[in-house]
Amino acid sequence: MTTNHVHGLANVGLGLRREMLDEFCQQVPSAIEFFEVAPENWMTLGGKFGRQFKQLTEQHTFFCHGLSLSIGSPETLDTQFVQNVKRFLDEHNIDVYSEHLSYCSGAGHMYDLMPIPFTDDAVIHTAKRIKLVEDILERPFILENVSFYAAPGAQMTEQEFVNAVLQEANCKLLLDVNNIYVNSINHQYDAKAFLTAMPTKRIAYLHIAGHYEEEVDLMVDTHGADIIDPVWDLLQQCYQLHGVHPTLLERDFNIPKTEILLNEINQIHQYQQNALASQSVLRKA
Repeated sequence: MTTNHVHGLANVGLGLRREMLDEFCQQVPSAIEFFEVAPENWMTLGGKFGRQFKQLTEQHTFFCHGLSLSIGSPETLDTQFVQNVKRFLDEHNIDVYSEHLSYCSGAGHMYDLMPIPFTDDAVIHTAKRIKLVEDILERPFILENVSFYAAPGAQMTEQEFVNAVLQEANCKLLLDVNNIYVNSINHQYDAKAFLTAMPTKRIAYLHIAGHYEEEVDLMVDTHGADIIDPVWDLLQQCYQLHGVHPTLLERDFNIPKTEILLNEINQIHQYQQNALASQSVLRKA
């Protein structure tokens, strides 16, 4: 039985999809060092899928990345849902749990991630809810910077808002490199400046993914395409600025065969090794 702590920082993971179960129950390539799942997609699985999932969680490191907690919602927090997530994490010995800095419910679930208004009130409201979730889960809460397409009622920038919530809640950050790039195009800001402003000590792990170019100035965060060069460049800058962190390749649809996915996974490994080597040289200088 492996515990699900992050062993070392130069780890590369893959989002696990149901269609991968048969293959990975036979063998997981050594380049894939952890898996990430959305608990909502796996909590109710029984039968063959449930048995296969249990087999994999007993043999490999897993992170959970939630979809529907709706941490910034004005509605009352669904504590029963959080308790169900805790049961799932306990059952599968998973201690890494992240969610989106957004909301997806008002009166009922919208199944889309809406931006929380960038206001002081929203910072305090969201931070209180994060602490409540941590109390129930008995685990640290990790927040992801999200892609967004409009910022109604903003009183501060996205960068200021993300930092303020992390500070107020005293929680960790799941830094999504692709979301920084997508938002920098859609909202015309400097991606490297945003990346630089993120608090190194709070970063738990990273996401990287592909996206869809709707127009030259409109990117849609789909996780359904290959990673493009500017996003790879941003990942390398991230390692230089903040050090090497576990990095997850997200691929949610248009999923190619594993040997094709391994090209991107191995590229992440290479960038991690390059960054560690250059940091080692700097230390010796």
